[in-house]
Amino acid sequence: MSVKSKVLEVLEKNRSKAISGQELADYLSVSRAAVWKAIQSLKEEGYQIEATTNKGYLLLDNNDILSREGIKTFLLPEYQNNPIVVYKQIDSTNLQGKKTAATGTKHGTVILAEEQTEGRGRLGRSFFSPAQTGIYMSIILKPQKSLNDFLLITVAAAVGVCRVIKKLTGKEPQIKWVNDIFLDNRKVCGILTEAVSNFEIGMVESVILGIGINVKTNENQFPEELREIAGSLFSEGITRNQIAAEIINEIMKLSENLEDKTLIEEYKKYSLVLGKIISYNKNGEIFTAKAIDINNQGNLVVENEQGETYIIQSGEVSIGSGQIFGNSKHS
Repeated sequence: MSVKSKVLEVLEKNRSKAISGQELADYLSVSRAAVWKAIQSLKEEGYQIEATTNKGYLLLDNNDILSREGIKTFLLPEYQNNPIVVYKQIDSTNLQGKKTAATGTKHGTVILAEEQTEGRGRLGRSFFSPAQTGIYMSIILKPQKSLNDFLLITVAAAVGVCRVIKKLTGKEPQIKWVNDIFLDNRKVCGILTEAVSNFEIGMVESVILGIGINVKTNENQFPEELREIAGSLFSEGITRNQIAAEIINEIMKLSENLEDKTLIEEYKKYSLVLGKIISYNKNGEIFTAKAIDINNQGNLVVENEQGETYIIQSGEVSIGSGQIFGNSKHS
């Protein structure tokens, strides 16, 4: 780890507290000149660091730059060693996740970006991901689960995101089956789950779990076609590093116990579609039905006008009018 990274890690752990250059130098076993050089480099990257005579260096509370050091501050002890890579700009965290997974990377590796140029969503859609306003993150999991359990990973991710939103904002998020998170009737998060599978043995070798969250994207920043649909968290006093870390904590915990039946029960409590009339596309034809349940595999159970029940395993659903509800946006 470089001196700059070590200095940033100490400053992140001691936000709103001034630390003298000598203290930093002694703690890191480097010279004061090396500390000063690291501070200058961090300032050039956009960090707001206040230098006060006789007090030291202070990382101001308004800093909201994604960093491995900032995220580690909020990770649970058991996930402190998860590899975390943060890019200023990247084509897609999920694309990078696939490349990284192919190299045999560690379970729990996390890839984040301040900006994506080719953000990806379900069904080939693009994901609007402007710089410094959202969290664009992919977590590489190696669950050693069967292909039949694949959907449960998306279910776990949606529950994990909802837990974090509720914890940090006090608001009640909802899930539009299977992978869109809504807050105050606007979509704030999308999830894209992709698998690297061994079809010979029917097992999922790696999962690239992409999560895109609008944290502080203003309405006028969204493309016109999204302005009445998309929303942001806008939580004062909460950094993107904290949000990202809390989501990593939840998803790592949940992914270790996908068989827990309470996972589906919690997912259903957050559901935006249960009890409502929904429309969905099957082989190019639009069907209408009532969403009545979500089964233990995460499939949507619906009932048609004739009273027949059946399941929907994948695809896009809309609520009420039949118009597709939202532009699925993920990392």
